[in-house]
Amino acid sequence: MLEIKNVSKTFNPGTVNAKTALNGLNLTLNDGDFVTVIGGNGAGKSTMLNAVAGTIQVDTGSIVLDGRDITRLPEFKRAAYLGRVFQDPMMGTAATMQIEENLALADRRGQRRTLKKGITAADREHYIEQLKILDLGLENRMTAKVGLLSGGQRQALTLLMATLQKPELLLLDEHTAALDPKTAAKVLEATQRIVEKNNLTTMMITHNMRDAITYGNRLIMMYDGHVAVDVSGEEKKHLTVEQLLELFSKASGSDEADDKLLLS
Repeated sequence: MLEIKNVSKTFNPGTVNAKTALNGLNLTLNDGDFVTVIGGNGAGKSTMLNAVAGTIQVDTGSIVLDGRDITRLPEFKRAAYLGRVFQDPMMGTAATMQIEENLALADRRGQRRTLKKGITAADREHYIEQLKILDLGLENRMTAKVGLLSGGQRQALTLLMATLQKPELLLLDEHTAALDPKTAAKVLEATQRIVEKNNLTTMMITHNMRDAITYGNRLIMMYDGHVAVDVSGEEKKHLTVEQLLELFSKASGSDEADDKLLLS
């Protein structure tokens, strides 16, 4: 579903502030893979996600999505194939609009606008069924303004909106980092239910090693702009945090671990 081939990206090249964020990165995601991505600050995680989304252009290499070369495709055109949830719960929804209105916007993404009735009874029933997946009781608050919801509720709604049209690839950029642990756990559980129900190919960045081990069928750890560790299947199921750190030390040739990574 996704092929990242020998991708490199350097910010501020030719200056004293030059920083190589991606260094010959190679990564292939199979259809239906749920990959968790972990690594220290500056490892290249967010740069990789932004490169796939088209927020930044890479210097060398190629990015192929479902057999389609999107390396030079503008961000707004890639949006037709991608779903994305950001770290900030306020970014993915329209606060002054109702829950059902936000869902209707997401449901009609990419379609031509007409003078037909905005939300039909059938639409409303569909949205109620989808909201039940979140297990937050939002299906009983369809006409509530989104600005009145908590951060966790808004992030869960954003997740649902990003997957309503079943994107070819779902990108989750530390989407629970701004939430308290209890709320983050609920959003992660909802994430797993939605991904499994729709068989979505997913890439989820996290700083939490336990979450990276618990969720998904595959785990990669990045270091210095490339993939240092790649585990899946039975190996991932039985992985511990200690074993993951040991794998990272062997693959990177470094005993250093980012403070944020260890504290998470």
